[in-house]
Amino acid sequence: MIEARAAGERLGDIGQEHEVSRERVRQLLLKAQEHLCVVADAFVDDWRDRLTTLTERSAVLHSEVAGVLGVGDQVGLELLVEAVGAEHPLTWAGRLDGWWTRDPGALEGLLRRGVEEAPLRGEDVAVTFSAAGVPDKVPLLDLLGHPNSPLVPGFDGTWLRRRARGRDAAYLYLLAKGEPCQAEELLEPTGIERKPTVTEALRRDERFVQLRLEGKWALAEWPHLNVTPYPNAVEAFVAVLTELGPLPKDALFVKVGERYPVTLWRLQQCLLDDRVGKTEDGSIDLVARGATPIEESEPARPATMAADPAGNVFGVRLTVDKDLLRGSGVIVSSWLTWQLGMRQAPMVRTFAMAGNPTPIVLKRATSAAQLSSLRVLAKEKGMVGGCEFVLFLRTDDSTARIEHACATQTCRAVAGSSASEAEPPGGSGT
Repeated sequence: MIEARAAGERLGDIGQEHEVSRERVRQLLLKAQEHLCVVADAFVDDWRDRLTTLTERSAVLHSEVAGVLGVGDQVGLELLVEAVGAEHPLTWAGRLDGWWTRDPGALEGLLRRGVEEAPLRGEDVAVTFSAAGVPDKVPLLDLLGHPNSPLVPGFDGTWLRRRARGRDAAYLYLLAKGEPCQAEELLEPTGIERKPTVTEALRRDERFVQLRLEGKWALAEWPHLNVTPYPNAVEAFVAVLTELGPLPKDALFVKVGERYPVTLWRLQQCLLDDRVGKTEDGSIDLVARGATPIEESEPARPATMAADPAGNVFGVRLTVDKDLLRGSGVIVSSWLTWQLGMRQAPMVRTFAMAGNPTPIVLKRATSAAQLSSLRVLAKEKGMVGGCEFVLFLRTDDSTARIEHACATQTCRAVAGSSASEAEPPGGSGT
């Protein structure tokens, strides 16, 4: 009964299993708890003080409870922890099993303090919630992904507020891009289908401003963008070099930032433009004046990409999502373009598909790598939203093919096809 209760079973269910009443189960558990406490007193006289002090925290792992008593991580410890008034912490996903506290509402308060910092980039999640006081080993991603979570996943591992997901996605996209963009470019990252809807949403949010001359959208926190004469960061980069000549990288970044304030990440990406290079003394100058083009350093290989030993065939595992079904380009890791020798920008390479007039297009821009023309191919293979597939790219003959990669028993396309074949003409009611 102790083991079943520790596993989360209800008293009534435990009683049915042992053919006793719910009340009898409760009495037996209390009796077991009293007996265990007496035994614990005989061996560790201050165990109550130890557990009381430990569980003052917002959340403590069960293994820490065992550690503070110097015993094995056994199920009977639950009765001792409960004896000092501790219980499982509350979260929006329910009770957090395997953790203890004497202040059950504290952890959810800390979690919501972290949520207040949203929207969040993937790399900022752990730091943000740690700063809010959430213990490091709390299963953050499981809690954030719960249906009752106030946050929802966005593009590239971002987390967005459930009630402002479109605007939050636009904010993080602009923050990463580092420069203004047209409303059309925000359709894909926000998941909004119509340009007027994007425009209206941003107009009502004080984080965004629309530049009058270009009609592009920018972040209000970017100073002086409404008076810059440059259409993007790369053009500002080239203009500074054209006017001032070769500069050390740090000095160049300062000068560009004065004219076109963008993030350090975006300035680093501008170095990949095919008009920009490095001189013998390490300064940055224009390729047209003799500088050597700068190639991107090798990125880490993501788990969704692989290559054969000879480097002739590359595989990219992708998921059919609403952006792909809309015909939007799919952002991919620049590891792929680096391996294909596309280490500057802009660069484009096409791969022919047998029996299809539209080739797969792989682009390397300064800010990201992108695959396009996948929607028709996915539909030709009978795939639907949620399906997974692998895109194979051959470098020796510039051809491509795709293979459906879903497990048959879990594939939504297969399930939908089977249901359609099973249903008689006229529907199930005929």
